[in-house]
Amino acid sequence: MNVVTGWQKCEELFQAFADLLFIINKSGTVLECGAGGLYLPEAALDGFLNKKMQDVLPFDSADQFENNMRGLFDHGKPDSMEFSLPILGRERWFDARLIPDSPSQFILAARDITKYKETETQMRAQVQQLSALRSVDLAIASGLDLSLLLSMLLDHVTTLLRVDSAAILLLEAETNKLKFAAGKGFRTNILQHTHLKMGEGYGGRVAMERRMIHISSLAQNEVEFDKSLLFGSENFVAYYGVPLMAKGRVLGVLEIFHRSHLDPDPEWLNFLNIISGQAAIAVDSAMMYRELQRSNIELSLAYNATIDGWSRALDLRDRETEGHTRRVTDITLRLAASMGIEDSELIHIRRGAALHDIGKVGIPDHILFKPGPLTNDEWETMRQHPRYAIELLSPIRYLAPAMTIPHWHHEKWDGSGYPDHLKGEDIPFSARLFALADVYDALTSDRPYRSAWSKQDTLEYISIQSGKHFDPKLVPEFLNLVHQDSG
Repeated sequence: MNVVTGWQKCEELFQAFADLLFIINKSGTVLECGAGGLYLPEAALDGFLNKKMQDVLPFDSADQFENNMRGLFDHGKPDSMEFSLPILGRERWFDARLIPDSPSQFILAARDITKYKETETQMRAQVQQLSALRSVDLAIASGLDLSLLLSMLLDHVTTLLRVDSAAILLLEAETNKLKFAAGKGFRTNILQHTHLKMGEGYGGRVAMERRMIHISSLAQNEVEFDKSLLFGSENFVAYYGVPLMAKGRVLGVLEIFHRSHLDPDPEWLNFLNIISGQAAIAVDSAMMYRELQRSNIELSLAYNATIDGWSRALDLRDRETEGHTRRVTDITLRLAASMGIEDSELIHIRRGAALHDIGKVGIPDHILFKPGPLTNDEWETMRQHPRYAIELLSPIRYLAPAMTIPHWHHEKWDGSGYPDHLKGEDIPFSARLFALADVYDALTSDRPYRSAWSKQDTLEYISIQSGKHFDPKLVPEFLNLVHQDSG
């Protein structure tokens, strides 16, 4: 069959299916081509004539075309394929099928699916953008470190906006200057020492004017970058700057650099605005978190200073036991730490130990400072000091986790202690720890009614009281700690 006859036989197929049709020989050379619904001028198609389809198609599509040709030769079963072709300066996509026309010729009939491919590409890009925004949201919610969060943001910016480089400048409240915080895609450290005043340079203008700035040709605009010898080696052509704003405040600037011209569509600009909004939220959240941490530290220091003041006031009231609170607190904390108690719990143990005898402010002086043994009635009054501690401290909510020591440090393992006659592990762990330190320090210190015991006698007494006064599991740990101090 000659080419003309073959082309005439294809007319019905052309009208029914194809937007673009090629007649090719066995080697893949285009013998004839035509356009149906595309309304392309002949000149646009003449460029395909006498060329091999393998040379016209993109690399992956050319490979698939070869496989389809081979399938026709070997099995007579052609497969459909998708490929793109540049036509009149625009990339068009086609869904095509290779059909045998004669032993020496084939028909490649293609339908234009550009609109569907563009929609598919657009939807895929939107899914990627949503996924990126979701990952940023999760990172913000998890309290991720700001430097890591900004690095993640810039990864998304450069990847999804398909730009070469991006940076984030943050506004320092103390100096009111923009300082480099993170960068991606730079060949040099051109921006790493940036300190821009408001209104200075592109970044300063973005922050001052609170609006996006686009420079299509950096070479034609004199900017602060020209002052740097490194800027020329970056070869940047286009620039975008977007203010990072949250709650009406400018927090910084997102800067984008590209080494060729940028001609963004509305979708690109929309995502740039969205991701810059996310960046602003991330910075604002990190700043609030950092401020909250600082406030919590200051508040914790104030709490501890107040507690220390109370404990010193108690020591000053009772000169005979001066230093007792500091010593028992130190021993208790070291014992707790040696047993692996977490730092968050050690805070409460420290506070409880420092306030263990706060209830004694309610004990009359003639009983508290009596030089001799107490009567039964006086002992009954003295045993009320844990209850007085609860009355004094319970209104202070932040001390609630520390109340166990002031409340139960006089309880005994066998249930013979006070005020509630708790027994065994019903006694809170911190109170059981503290009881060892309290008795040890009390016995090894001079009191008005007796002289201090020796360390050896005290340790023997504590060993004897294991399972009676003290938790038998804690006694070996305590003895080991004291022996380490001695060594």
